Amino acid sequence: MTQKIKAVILDWAGTVVDHGSRAPMGAFVKAFAHFGVQITIADARGPMGMAKRDHIRLVGSAPSVAAAWRARHGRDFDDAAIDAIFEVFEPMNIAAVEAHAALIPGAHAALQWCAERGIRIGSTTGYTRPIMERLMPLAAAQGFVPEVTICAGDLAAGRPAPLQIWSALAQMGIWPASSVIKLDDTAPGIGEGRAAGCWAVGAALTGNNPGLTAEELMKLPADQRAEFRHSASERLLRAGAHLVIDSIAELPWLVGHIEARLASGERPGVFEAN
Repeated sequence: MTQKIKAVILDWAGTVVDHGSRAPMGAFVKAFAHFGVQITIADARGPMGMAKRDHIRLVGSAPSVAAAWRARHGRDFDDAAIDAIFEVFEPMNIAAVEAHAALIPGAHAALQWCAERGIRIGSTTGYTRPIMERLMPLAAAQGFVPEVTICAGDLAAGRPAPLQIWSALAQMGIWPASSVIKLDDTAPGIGEGRAAGCWAVGAALTGNNPGLTAEELMKLPADQRAEFRHSASERLLRAGAHLVIDSIAELPWLVGHIEARLASGERPGVFEAN
């Protein structure tokens, strides 16, 4: 019997909601500024997709940011600094998701298509449980209610470790991992999918890179959109994506494409993410 796709595990910001993944970006910039250290949007976006405490660690460890922290506070950026910034960041991100909770165009129709075909929907996220407790009801009001949502901090390790996906699949009773698609807009999320043994697929135009709202993206000339698509796709493919689509709106095509590859005997394999 030909193997079919049984489930799709979705990331949240930049994949299903918050076109351009805007909510966490602003919160990171504001949180560091609260401690007298200015970071750029590029600094904030660099490790996007990771658990937020790990994200803060990587931003603060960047040479320019670490030097600015040392100059401002007279000590190295350390675990105490991470704890202090996270304490400020989390409430800022909770507030920010309220203004960035809209479903990405095409998401509702794609999810309905999956439901009609018995394809189950789970989710993992780099957001913490308190952030998600604010975001999930806003998404539910728009029709996005995954069976399970595994948050950063729920398990011993976050992305790109596979534990969040494995936990979601265990709770849903779904196996093998080769019957599952992981859709994500970030490199850590792609690494998570590959490490779990799923089909890892990148969303190129709705997420962290290019980081634009749907309206901003549509206003771009076609050649500039193509440049953004190419740049984002290259990053996601380097992270191990099996393939890249523009957005979740292409999920019906994606399922058919991967089921054809399964029918030919292809399996995703496991990729050891760094």
